[in-house]
Amino acid sequence: MGIFDQLRTLFKHETEPLSALPRTTGPERRSKLRVNAREGTRVLIIDDSTTVVTVIKKFLRSAGYETLEALDAEAGLSILREQPPELIFLDIMLPGMNGFSALRTLRRDPLTRDIPVIMMSGNEQAMEQFFGLRIGADDFMKKPFSREELFFRIERLLDNDFIPRRVKSVSDTVPEHSTAPAA
Repeated sequence: MGIFDQLRTLFKHETEPLSALPRTTGPERRSKLRVNAREGTRVLIIDDSTTVVTVIKKFLRSAGYETLEALDAEAGLSILREQPPELIFLDIMLPGMNGFSALRTLRRDPLTRDIPVIMMSGNEQAMEQFFGLRIGADDFMKKPFSREELFFRIERLLDNDFIPRRVKSVSDTVPEHSTAPAA
């Protein structure tokens, strides 16, 4: 009996096929089902790396999402005016307009201010800058990331109807330039 036959004998037992196992994230992989946004949810991916765009697109499309892609912020802003997405993945380091400037533009426009945005970066300093600026992103994902991480970030933004929604923060409820008199 060869080594492979011995291994097959050793590990041979009836199990469910992999497709029957629940899809989830974290240490409880098989005990908690992953929750996806409703089928057809439109997601805009803005990243200058074609590899990152391709990976995210593949993950999302395999779960029934529609995707739109842009390799820079200007193209992304143009696309979202024509085909408004329900969620945006936005890289921080982009050619031309960076992700922070693009996010500020999104948050100032009444037509786009309520679209949830997950910012991405492989740069530790950019992550620190992101959290320091607090300019309105709903989540942050450090590159490289896994499929589980991507879906975990989306799941955190879903409402009861499985639609991605903005996370309301203190900065969203306080006007930028308050005209109230000082106490």
